[in-house]
Amino acid sequence: MVRKRRTELPTASSGESSESTQEASGGSGSGSGGGRGSQQPAASPQQGATGMGFQGGRGWGPQSQQSGRSGYAGGRGPQRGGVAPQQQYTVPTEYQGRGRGGGAPPQQPPAAAAAYESGSRGRARVGGGRGVEPVSSGGPPSKPLSSDLHQATQASYAAGGTPHRVPSEASSSRQAAESLTQQLQKVSIQQEVPPSQAIQPVAPSSKSMRFPLRPGKGVTGKKCIVKANHFFAELPDKDLHQYDVSINPEVTSRGVNRAVMEQLVKLYRESHLGKRLPAYDGRKSLYTAGPLPFISKEFMITLIDEDDGTGAPRREREFKVVIKLAARADLHHLGLFLQGRQADAPQEALQVLDIVLRELPTTRYCPVGRSFYSPDLGRRQPLGEGLESWRGFYQSIRPTQMGLSLNIDMSSTAFIEPLPVIDFVTQLLNRDVSSRPLSDADRVKIKKALRGVKVEVTHRGNMRRKYRISGLTSQATRELTFPVDDRGTMKSVVEYFYETYGFVIQHSQWPCLQVGNQQRPNYLPMEVCKIVEGQRYSKRLNERQITALLKVTCQRPHERELDIMQTVHHNAYHEDPYAKEFGIKISEKLASVEARILPAPWLKYHDTGREKDCLPQVGQWNMMNKKMVNGGTVNNWICINFSRGVQESVARGFCQELAQMCYISGMAFNPEPVLPPITARPDQVERVLKTRFHDAMTKLQPQGKELDLLIVILPDNNGSLYGDLKRICETDLGLVSQCCLHKHVYRMSKQYLANVALKINVKVGGRNTVLVDAISRRIPLVSDRPTIIFGADVTHPHPGEDSSPSIAAVVASQDWPEITKYAGLVCAQAHRQELIQDLYKTWQDPVRGTVSGGMIKELLISFRRATGQKPQRIIFYRDGVSEGQFYQVLLYELDAIRKVKLYISSNSFQIFFVAYLLCLLLGQIVKLCGLVFFPSILLKLRHVHLWSQTISLL
Repeated sequence: MVRKRRTELPTASSGESSESTQEASGGSGSGSGGGRGSQQPAASPQQGATGMGFQGGRGWGPQSQQSGRSGYAGGRGPQRGGVAPQQQYTVPTEYQGRGRGGGAPPQQPPAAAAAYESGSRGRARVGGGRGVEPVSSGGPPSKPLSSDLHQATQASYAAGGTPHRVPSEASSSRQAAESLTQQLQKVSIQQEVPPSQAIQPVAPSSKSMRFPLRPGKGVTGKKCIVKANHFFAELPDKDLHQYDVSINPEVTSRGVNRAVMEQLVKLYRESHLGKRLPAYDGRKSLYTAGPLPFISKEFMITLIDEDDGTGAPRREREFKVVIKLAARADLHHLGLFLQGRQADAPQEALQVLDIVLRELPTTRYCPVGRSFYSPDLGRRQPLGEGLESWRGFYQSIRPTQMGLSLNIDMSSTAFIEPLPVIDFVTQLLNRDVSSRPLSDADRVKIKKALRGVKVEVTHRGNMRRKYRISGLTSQATRELTFPVDDRGTMKSVVEYFYETYGFVIQHSQWPCLQVGNQQRPNYLPMEVCKIVEGQRYSKRLNERQITALLKVTCQRPHERELDIMQTVHHNAYHEDPYAKEFGIKISEKLASVEARILPAPWLKYHDTGREKDCLPQVGQWNMMNKKMVNGGTVNNWICINFSRGVQESVARGFCQELAQMCYISGMAFNPEPVLPPITARPDQVERVLKTRFHDAMTKLQPQGKELDLLIVILPDNNGSLYGDLKRICETDLGLVSQCCLHKHVYRMSKQYLANVALKINVKVGGRNTVLVDAISRRIPLVSDRPTIIFGADVTHPHPGEDSSPSIAAVVASQDWPEITKYAGLVCAQAHRQELIQDLYKTWQDPVRGTVSGGMIKELLISFRRATGQKPQRIIFYRDGVSEGQFYQVLLYELDAIRKVKLYISSNSFQIFFVAYLLCLLLGQIVKLCGLVFFPSILLKLRHVHLWSQTISLL
C-alpha cells in the first residue's frame, strides 16, 4: 500500500537523534513499537495496573471484528503462573525498579517538574501483560481471551529525589500560554454539557459547520523571511462561462475527447465560437472567457487515424458534439474570499482556473493526476526490472492570505522503459533468458508485468502499428498455429512471419504476446515488439525500486528550488495562449513569506547522566552524556541472523556491543542471550522463528520467565523478509523484535548502536525523554486540563489493486501531562474508503442487547485506566483527507467522537479536530501537501534543511 513512506530500519545519520527514526511494524497492525499487550481485568489499587503494552510491550490490544492488533507501547503485566520472577540482571542502584512499570498512583501531583523514578519490575508493571484480545475470523489466538482493555498506570517521576530545575530558556511564559489557550478555545469545536444532558450527534450537513476565523498572529520566535514554492497570480477580470459537452458515440478515453475538441476548435473557432479559445476538462465541461454566440449548438467532427505507412486507407471516425450553456463561473465570491470577507472558498471558480492553467501542459506532457511528467524535465534514472523514473511537476492554483497563487513542486514517478520486449523481459527476470526455458513462475511474472502495456511492431519498417497486450500464450511460438482462410487452413506463426515479412523468429521457444480481444486474439512474437514510450507504471514497486526512486527524489533545498524555477521558465506561463485568453498572469518569482523560527523545546533526561537537560540545536541532538529518563528492562533475549555474509562470531560481537550500549544509555540489559545466535536462510523465516521461540520458552517457562526481545540481522536487500518477520512476531508469537541491517552490523558505529538502543527502550516500555514543559505543565491546550491526543489516517491499496482493503490506523496518547506514550489500533475496511468505519459502532448482542464500541472508545478507556481520569479535551489530528472529502470526514468522525460520551468528562469537554496536521491558528484549514519553504540568502550559509526547526507562518 501507499499513502505512507516507511523508515525501515534505524540509521546512523550524523548528529540526529534517533528518536525521529522509528521502525515500521511491517504492516502487521501493531501499534508503536509493535509489541504485545494483553487483556486483563482491571487490577485493584493494591495490585497496581496491568496494561496494553505501551510503546512496544507484548500482547494483543483490544480489537473487535476487523480491528487489527494493537501494540500498546509498553511493558508487560503479570507473569504467567502468577509468580513475580526475581530480576535477573540489574544496573546500578539508581536504575533499579525503573524497567517496565511502576505502581505509580494514577493522578500525578501538580508539581510535575519533579525528577523521574519508576516502579519496580514485578507483578504490576506499566503497560501490560502477556495475552490476547478478541480477534477477527482470520484465526483464533493461542492465548486466553478477555473482554476488558488493559490498564496502564501513569509513571511517577523521581530519579535521585531532587526537584528538577527548569531552564529559563525552556519556553514562553505561563501568561503567553494561557493567552494562546484562551484564543484557541474560542475557535475550538466545543460543547459545554451539563451532567444530565446527553451529547447530541451533529447534523449530517456541511452547512451546519463553519471553519473558525484565525484568532490572531503569533509572536514567539525569531522573525525571518522564507521563500515558498508559490507564484502569485492575478485574478482575471473576465466573465467565465461553463458549457456542458456531450460527445456521441461516447468514449472513455480523455485523449480521444481532447482530440475531438481540438479539431472542433481548429475548424470553428473563428466562425462559430466567436474567436474564443475554450479550456476543456476532457470530460463534460468546457469553459470560456466570455459567452459563446449561442446557447446550444451541435457540431459534426471527423477524426482520421494517423498514417500507418502501408498506404492503406486510414480509418475515419465521426462524432456528434453538442455544446450547451450551463452556468457562469462566479469570480466575485473568490475575490471576497481572498479579501477575507467570505468564509468558504468557492471551489467551482478555483476549479475553472486550474483547468485553464492545465490545458497547455496537458498537450505538452504526460498528465498523471495533478502532476505532469516528461523525459525532457530531467534525466531518466533506471529503477530496475524494466522501469525508469521520470521527473515532473505538480501544479495547482491555490487561494492564500496574500492572494491567488500557483503552487508548483517537483515530483517523480515510475514509467516503463521503452525497450524491446525481449530486453524488458531480460531485465524483469534479472537473468539471461536464452540460457534456459521459461518456468511457469516466469510466465506468470511476465504476464502480470506486460498486461495492458502498449507495444509497437518493429518488423514492418516505418509502419509502427501499436497494440495493447491482453495476455501471454500458454504455448511456445513454434507450436502456435492459426487459421488463414475460411476453409480452416492452419499455418504456424513461424511460417507466417517468414513467408509474409521475410522475418526469421529466433526465440521460437518463447510464448507470443496476445493482442486484441480474447475471443479472436492476434499473436505477436516478443522479438518483433517494442514498448511504446510514456506509459506510467501503476503497479506496486518492490523495495529496491522504491529505494532507487527515493534516491532520485531526495534533493537539497537549493537544488529543488533551482528545479522549480527552471520548470516555471520552461512552462513560460506569460506565453500560454489559454492564460492570455482568460486574463491570468503568473509571476515568475517565488513568493516571499514572513515566518518565525520557534525556539526548540528543552528535553528532560535522567538525573544520573552528565546532562540532565538538553536543548536541541538546529533540530539535532544526541545521547552523548545522557541517560534515558526511564530505562526499560531486557533480561531474556535471542538473536537470529538471516544474512549469509555475517559470521556467527560477528553477530555475537554485535549483540554484545548493543547490549553494552543499552546498559550505558540507562537500560537494564542482560549481556547474555537465552540461546546462542544462529544463522538461518531467509526462505525459512517462519519455521526458524517459531522453532527458536519455542526453544527459548521451553527453557524460560519452568522459571516463570518470558522472552523479552528478538534481535534480527537482515541482509541489506531483504525484499519481503522484513514484512514477513514483523507479521509473524507481532501476530503469531507476540514477540518484540528489533531488526538491524548487514551493513550496520559490520560498521558497528556508536551512533548507530545508540539509535538502536533508543528504539529498543521504547519497545520494551521505557521512555527516552520527555519535554520539560510537559512535566512543568506549561504546554498550551495540553497542560491545563486532562487532554488526550489522537492521530488518524487511512492507507489505501496501490492503484491496480482492486480488491485489497484499506487500512485505518488510530493512535492516542496514554499519559498526561507528559504525552509520551501512545497506544495504537488498526482495522481493515472497505476498499478505498476514506471514512474510518470503526471509530464508533454498535451491534446486537444476544445477551446484552445493543452494544457500542469502536476504536475511539477503546482508546479512551485505556487512557482513563492509565491516568485515572477522563479526558476533558480531545485533540484529533486527521491526515490524508482531500479537500472534496473534508466536510464529510469532519462530520462523520467528529460525530463518532461525540457519541462516546461516557468516556469523556461530563462537565466540560472540548474537541479540536485538526486536519492535515496543521494548527487551527492558520484560520481556514488548508492542505499544504505541496508547500515547500526555501531559506533566504542569509540562511543558506548553513547546509541544513530549513524545516529542521519548527517554522510558523505569521
